[in-house]
Amino acid sequence: MEEHSNKRPLLLSTSEDHQQVSVSEHELVSLVQRTWTEVKKIWKVAGPSIFSRLSLYSLAVITQSFAGHLNDTDLAAISIATTVITSITFGFLGQLKTSVIGWVSGLALVIHLLLNWFFAKYYTIGVVGAAIMLDFSWWVSVLGLFLYAVCGGCRESWYGFSMEAFSGLWDFFKLSAASSVMLALESFYYRVLVIVAGSLGNTAVDIDALSICITSYGWEIMIPYGFLAATGVRVANELGAGNAKGAIFATKISLLISILIGTMFAIVILAFPDKLAMIFTSNNTVINMVNELSVLLAVTVLLSCIQPVFTGVALGCGWQSQVAIVNLGSYYVVGVPLGVILEQFFGLGIKGLWTGMLSGTVVQTLTLAIITIRCQWDKQAKEAYSRVVKQAISDQSSCDT
Repeated sequence: MEEHSNKRPLLLSTSEDHQQVSVSEHELVSLVQRTWTEVKKIWKVAGPSIFSRLSLYSLAVITQSFAGHLNDTDLAAISIATTVITSITFGFLGQLKTSVIGWVSGLALVIHLLLNWFFAKYYTIGVVGAAIMLDFSWWVSVLGLFLYAVCGGCRESWYGFSMEAFSGLWDFFKLSAASSVMLALESFYYRVLVIVAGSLGNTAVDIDALSICITSYGWEIMIPYGFLAATGVRVANELGAGNAKGAIFATKISLLISILIGTMFAIVILAFPDKLAMIFTSNNTVINMVNELSVLLAVTVLLSCIQPVFTGVALGCGWQSQVAIVNLGSYYVVGVPLGVILEQFFGLGIKGLWTGMLSGTVVQTLTLAIITIRCQWDKQAKEAYSRVVKQAISDQSSCDT
């Protein structure tokens, strides 16, 4: 009887256990709700930005694919031209009401598709004609945005032409110049591969295959650039509200989404490299070369889904100048010279050039990650909140007078 009375059940249910379970469940539900709310906020900015960037970039992709099926020389020529133009353009692309940019760029894309189809079917216009159509489609998007802005589409920010446009111009120029240089250095980096490879005497097949890979990379990177914009907005909003934890949480969610998307595209590239190449060419030699470069392309895509989020954090915190210096050092002091050394002195060819430049991305990503991790978020939030309050007081004083 005594032994029986000393026995206890293996699982003992107590009020404390129930409380701990309910607290854990509540925290889990709260985390899921916070995550879902943050995901919606990020996509509200990232979605239109991604659509507009993809639409505009696809103008060059369509032109390049059209030229590639004419002959290999035209593919190389148009690739170098569009590589330089698009990288500079997207480096300076602004944040003007991205949902509107999506509609205008989508219209430009449709017009460009119809023009290419019509002239490819009924006329032999060649690579010069394809370039002219690309120019025309770009101007459609530019004029469309201009007309939208000046005809009442931006009522909260556009009040017509006046001398007030020059007030605070120097401060605006300093901030926008640093931001543009930062993004231009980043956007132009892998396009340098095509230019350097051509100047080092690589074959036309190498140039064609490399240009296909870089164009595909540029196509995919428009998605992380959307998260760059979204991260910048979310971090700036949370810091302006004095919410350091909110800024950190937004960064984590944006980084997670971007990595998941990058992983998906990397898997697609590894699984179907030949299908990717066939968009631009019918030359089996070029297609085989793209297959050989697919691993490097997949790794580049995956890495390039991480660093734009950190760049977005820099935008939100106002670190544009510092990140421009990081980009310059990582890309053009480390990446390009190392790539040239591997290509010229180690005989690794295009793969060596690309591997060296990929190391620049690794250095840049690690540097920005360290800067972000070591950021004093509470201090940043207090300073941002203080600036918002001062600006609000200043605006109120101006209205009263």
